Formats: sequence, C-alpha cells, structure tokens
Amino acid sequence: MKIFPAIDIKDKKCVRLVKGDFDNKTEYEMSPVEQAGNYKDHGFKNLHIVDLDGALTGETVNIDIIEKIVGKFDLKIEIGGGVRNFESIEKYTDAGVEKVILGSAAIKDKNFLKEACLKFPDKIALGLDAKDGYLSLSGWKENSNLKTLDFLKDVNNYGASRLIYTDINRDGMKLSPNFDETENVANNSNCPVIISGGVSSINDIRKAKELGNKNIEGIIVGKAIYDGDIKLEELAKEIDA
Repeated sequence: MKIFPAIDIKDKKCVRLVKGDFDNKTEYEMSPVEQAGNYKDHGFKNLHIVDLDGALTGETVNIDIIEKIVGKFDLKIEIGGGVRNFESIEKYTDAGVEKVILGSAAIKDKNFLKEACLKFPDKIALGLDAKDGYLSLSGWKENSNLKTLDFLKDVNNYGASRLIYTDINRDGMKLSPNFDETENVANNSNCPVIISGGVSSINDIRKAKELGNKNIEGIIVGKAIYDGDIKLEELAKEIDA
C-alpha cells in the first residue's frame, strides 16, 4: 500500500479545498517545495500534486515548482490539474514526474485519453472524481450524466497505468474514504487504483490495508496532515512501498 501525501498548489502556496470549492480554501505557510522536502525527510517515496492554477487555466502554471521538487528530491510524483493536451503531458514527463493525471479532458474526449496512453506508455493516470455514482468535470463544477462504472468499462483497455478514484462528497471533509465504492471500482478496473478523498485518521490508512484488495495500489492523504489529525511520524510507520 503506497502512501501519497498530497500537495495542492494555488498562487505558489500549499492550499486545501473543501469539496473542490475555490472559495472554501485554507492556505498554509510552508511552500510546496518545503512541504515536499518535509515528506521526503519523513521517508515518503510517493507524492500526489494538484496544480489548482492549472485546473483553472488549462496551463502548466506551476511547472517551475514541479521541476524544483523533482530536481531536489527523489520522489515518485503524480501530477494533475488542467492537463488538456499532449504538450502539457510532455512538459511534465520531461520534468521527471512518474504519472500525469488526466481527468476532465479524458472524460470529455475518450480519444485524447486513448492517444495519450499510446504516446506516453506507463505515464498516464486516469482521475475519476465521482459524486453519487456519477462523474464530475471541470474542477467539480460540472456534473456529467456518466456513471463511473459505465465510463470505466468504455476506457478500461486504453492503457492507463493507474486510476485515482475520488468521492467528492468526502474530499476535504475528513469523513473517511468511500471504501465500498472504491473497492467496486478496483474490482472493475484493469489498472491499479488509488483511494482518494476523506482520509481522517491513521485508522483509515490501516483500514485500506486491511481491505486486502490486490488492485488497490495506494491511498492519498491531504487535509488530515495539514490540520494535524495525522502526524507524519505516525503515517511514516505505515509506509511499506
């Protein structure tokens, strides 16, 4: 079970949103590069980064920060947020990230996802953000009429190397992840799945491990770290991959 501490970047700062709401955000004093170093110092090997400026603009706004993090620390980074074209994917892969997350652009244009997986083998992660079983788009501002599992069945053979499943109702709320639905997704996915949204305590990490689902690769931890509900020293003891 890989543990992915999260960094959300907005205006060069670490922030956390509640349910993806840009008007409901908390800013933190530590810079993204400092926070990445903090994670590295505690022994973490994987990192989940969202460029919220990118999500709003569709550009790789904070590529300089990503390059600094990759250059300074030996961390396996997955990055998402407004990746809408091959040029952005290439910028991130050239910067040395492990996975580039495609979300709304992949859902709106399945061919883009298919071609990206062909052009960048083993580099594409599919981000599925769902609310009540239906996918949401565009930073969760736009609801689709697509059922998560229906969409997954359509793209299952495209070659994504990872799937990140987020329950929007849980994200930033620290209500515990939606383990049941994540397992359902994992049981239907051809690629490994990451649990995202709602981690509230170290018990959630342990529960994820206890699921024993071989297709669940890891779990993302964000707000609970920043708010002090999970101490990094405590979380680091759970690292096993």
